[in-house]
Amino acid sequence: MPSKRTGGHRLYSSKITETPERAASRAMLRAVGFSDADFRKSQVGVASTWSMVTPCNMHIDGLAREAEAGVNAAGGKGVIFNTITISDGISMGTEGMKYSLVSREVIADSIETVAGCEQFDGLIAIGGCDKNMPGCLIAMARLNRPSVFVYGGTILPGCHKGADVDIVSVFEAVGRHARGDINGRELKAIESCAIPGPGACGGMYTANTMASAIEALGMSLPNSSAQAAVSPEKAEDCRRAGAAVMKLIGLNLRPRDIMTRKAFENAIAVVMALGGSTNAVLHLLAMAHAAKVRLTLDDFTRIGKRTPVLADLKPSGKYVMNELVKIGGVTPLMKELLQAGLLHGDCMTVTGKTLAQNLRGVKPYPKGQDVVRPLSNPKKKSGHLIILRGNLAEGGAVAKISGNEGTQFVGRARVFDSEEAALKRILDGTVVKDDVIVIRYEGPKGGPGMREMLSPTSAVMGRGLGNDVALITDGRFSGGSHGFVVGHITPEAQEGGLLALVKDGDTIRIDADQRTLTLDVSAREIARRRSQWTAPKARYTRGVLAKYAKLVSSASDGAVTDKGL
Repeated sequence: MPSKRTGGHRLYSSKITETPERAASRAMLRAVGFSDADFRKSQVGVASTWSMVTPCNMHIDGLAREAEAGVNAAGGKGVIFNTITISDGISMGTEGMKYSLVSREVIADSIETVAGCEQFDGLIAIGGCDKNMPGCLIAMARLNRPSVFVYGGTILPGCHKGADVDIVSVFEAVGRHARGDINGRELKAIESCAIPGPGACGGMYTANTMASAIEALGMSLPNSSAQAAVSPEKAEDCRRAGAAVMKLIGLNLRPRDIMTRKAFENAIAVVMALGGSTNAVLHLLAMAHAAKVRLTLDDFTRIGKRTPVLADLKPSGKYVMNELVKIGGVTPLMKELLQAGLLHGDCMTVTGKTLAQNLRGVKPYPKGQDVVRPLSNPKKKSGHLIILRGNLAEGGAVAKISGNEGTQFVGRARVFDSEEAALKRILDGTVVKDDVIVIRYEGPKGGPGMREMLSPTSAVMGRGLGNDVALITDGRFSGGSHGFVVGHITPEAQEGGLLALVKDGDTIRIDADQRTLTLDVSAREIARRRSQWTAPKARYTRGVLAKYAKLVSSASDGAVTDKGL
């Protein structure tokens, strides 16, 4: 226990800075800039996900220094440390993408390791891409020390021929190029202007989805999710986070006091209203597991039935995230949802106030804007993330039905045992109207790593097949994927799920109204096929992917690596 001199604000750091026996610890800290006065201050770790491997995170070193300054100005001692990030956009469609979801666990483990070892009293984490964001929250929930998350911010859109473009525009341009709609010069022009600088992908893709969900969860300051990466507002957000974490330390208000079941229900409702990424299902389940909150796929169904889609944001809508930033961010949306009884206003947040208190002075969206529709005129009357079950998904699957695709699809299976094989046949014209593209052995264990299928879904769109084919997989999707897509199928093929037994030409039925995913093959035939099936050998036998495949749970449990421990 801390001495009386610490006043309860140094529950952890006092253990390494007090008493003569800790002289060696103090000596080490002096070398990194501590003074005598600093030994009497609360120590706050500032976890930076800075890296030059991706534009999403290339600016976060500067934001970390702003957060450190905020801590110091509020009477604490900020200590910056780093963790990894990877780039989905660069690795998408390659073997390297298998490390993407794995990185979420590595990031969580590394933040927990540093903060736990160094005995920080509080934590700020700054994330700028979709895996490091839930990774930060998982670590915060495990550590359960006063914490604030800061979103690194959204990228500004590029411009091509007067229209907003982003990374998904480039992926879809690849399909248009394969179809012959654009030439190589046009493809290069789109490629060259789509990413104009720092920040996370510009639509309501996974990064902006998770930033909004984390704000609704109460773990970031109001409007942290809706600020440009390079802006005075984002720098101020970081400084305010420094003051906020010091307040939380004083109140002894911890992540698990904030990350309650009600708070997760708020996060799900906001994701539904925004038309957010399917990855939110996977990540919120994992974050809830870390926070010791029981959350299941059925909660997404229950909340989705009552929550309309209001935002007209990419990939299924018209606008980029920057347009939402211009009209006030997500706080006016949350206030409208709260007034309609769709959010729990009594949930505590990192401001030290409840959600309802935070939203009290928030003004409505300006008149005339059509980025976010009113509740009286939703884009879709219920949520777009549909949990499907059936003989093909006994453990559940996640469909993204935005309202543009219809709600039912019946087609013949076109089966591929990898993403690369599917992409090749989409681009060369083998895949045709009424096909259900089946991509299997891409699940958490089978991949391993549950790759995102942005390359195939973008190729489908680029080849003009968006309304004519469906795609199902035990892998997952980028937030930029759209069309009639179903992912996270469990049990996955590697585990002997029925997906492993599908053959070319089989009839597959997807029914979002009935919430079913069905293979129309007789029980006798399924039994015959199962008797002839054997699981493929593990693709990796050493290293991080092998460890991940050994430890990871089902996608329906969030693909966590510490289930049952």
